[in-house]
Amino acid sequence: MSKKGENIYKRKDGRWEGRYIRCYDENGKAKYGYIYSKTYNETKQKLILKKSDTGKQFENLSNSTTLYNEILDSWLQSVRINVKESTYARYSHLIDTHIRTHLGQYQITKISTQLVEGFVNNQLNNGRLKDGSALSSKTVIDILTIVKSSMEYAKYNNLNVICNLSKLTVKKKDREMRVLNLSEQKALLNVLLHDMDLCKFGVILSLYTGIRVGELCALQWEDISLSNSILKVRKTMQRIQDTNVGATTKTKIIITEPKSQCSIRDIPLPAFIVDIAKQFADVPKAFILSGEKKKYIEPRTMQNRFKALVVESKIDDANFHCLRHTFATRCVEVGFEIKSLSEILGHANVNITLNRYVHSSFDLKYSNMNKLSLPA
Repeated sequence: MSKKGENIYKRKDGRWEGRYIRCYDENGKAKYGYIYSKTYNETKQKLILKKSDTGKQFENLSNSTTLYNEILDSWLQSVRINVKESTYARYSHLIDTHIRTHLGQYQITKISTQLVEGFVNNQLNNGRLKDGSALSSKTVIDILTIVKSSMEYAKYNNLNVICNLSKLTVKKKDREMRVLNLSEQKALLNVLLHDMDLCKFGVILSLYTGIRVGELCALQWEDISLSNSILKVRKTMQRIQDTNVGATTKTKIIITEPKSQCSIRDIPLPAFIVDIAKQFADVPKAFILSGEKKKYIEPRTMQNRFKALVVESKIDDANFHCLRHTFATRCVEVGFEIKSLSEILGHANVNITLNRYVHSSFDLKYSNMNKLSLPA
């Protein structure tokens, strides 16, 4: 049975089948309902109508017995049709990894404001990723957002939610972003330009356009117009949790539109980048980093290859994203018009560019300060 869309499958008899959560039994286990149609679109519309009525699944549950796990399951189903697959996968991962463990087995009427506040503080102070590293404030903010949204969903379905989370917030900590200084950039370029291959070209392309690693990995030669010196960013690649299998450890690669509408953009290329690209340009459908149509290099692999290039360059440790920050900083240093820079980076407004991606060097500050003088 082939799949297309959200819980929609094409049967061997040619019909399309849609699955939705109809209700839960006394043990909190989901019971599914099924709908059938001759076309995918018709099935999808019927499924949307069914999912919009998910509140009815609570009719046979009393406020005293409904577990938060059940709320989370139903909330996930309700948002699935309105978010990207990658967003849904992140919601599922955060719920399964962090929220269910601490709050899932509580009855909805037992989850107080103090309990959620303690949970959030524990995530900030003790929360860990699978590799043992501490959770970032951004991740905890995302976790709290899910808790708030799912609680509002429960209220909407007339369940007795006793916690008030309107005043509960998490302050995002701004991390100091790594930017290559001019000597580091020169050292890296010396390595990249020696015995250049496709991966090294990809690093140079990112250093001089500010594209993200996912955008780079999804690039095909047809996305670069050598005659017009334009790079077209229309897609991105990422590895996400595969929510269509039972085990949460399963992941898959997807290629989708970029993270926002602003990220869909055309970037003018410097002449020297075009000259380098001409050495490698090949089959239009081939991925730039691999040179093959059916083989790609995923972001995690590209990150590792970049780390090796950093070591070879004998500069301080840096991750791939520092190329984006370095590009933005160099542009400001040479007098780039900020609106143009913001559009090249794919930002919604110039404030994001200035506050998050522009890091002026001390030499630039020194030069600007020396522009001041006593009046004649």
